[in-house]
Amino acid sequence: MHITLTGNLGSGKSTLSRILEAEYGYEIFSTGKVIRQIAEEQGVSVLEMNKLMEKDHKYDHMIDDTTARISREQKDRKILFDSRLAWNFVEESFKVFLSVSLTVAASRVLGDTSRGEVESYKSVEECMASLKDRAATEDRRYKDIYGIEYFNYSNYNLVLDSSDCAPDVLAQILVREATAAEEKLAKGETIGTKIILDKNRPEEDFAKEKAEGTVSLQTICGVEFLVIEL
Repeated sequence: MHITLTGNLGSGKSTLSRILEAEYGYEIFSTGKVIRQIAEEQGVSVLEMNKLMEKDHKYDHMIDDTTARISREQKDRKILFDSRLAWNFVEESFKVFLSVSLTVAASRVLGDTSRGEVESYKSVEECMASLKDRAATEDRRYKDIYGIEYFNYSNYNLVLDSSDCAPDVLAQILVREATAAEEKLAKGETIGTKIILDKNRPEEDFAKEKAEGTVSLQTICGVEFLVIEL
């Protein structure tokens, strides 16, 4: 299966993607790469394409359609789609949501100078409020446009917590879980949702999933995690 990767702002999706590309041989298709492909097919520059997207939401659907087409036409290639909604459009993908606690995400975003003045904050608290508001806005937008619940974790096969775990370990766990899922499917078994959390994750996070799923402490790749299976 292809892998689709999405997740919280500040969760480290780009870092994880680079490791999967360098160490595990995945070809990365980000939203930006898909946009470049559409621009080439339309005979316009990427800048012109971005301006068109601002004026007409039909180009959002073109991105979705192109993502689905790439997944259909290149089933035998080792591809990871780093995109907010690729999990909803890629056929036969292992769906991964990269999670991070709000405080850790804010600290990361606050310390990332590459984000420029647009994402410049005076404090961790201000950044936390902004990230929370942006997540709520995205959730509403995806419900309005696509009728999906982005933060319904049962949509994903794996929810992986990056709050306090080295990116190379996260990559190792992701590949391990994807391989196990493929083996299950090959045997005709179904795969559900596994949530692998930092054992010190705030108690209120994932309260609904903890109440509905089977919860245990497990050592995975040498690290102890709180695991919820739905």
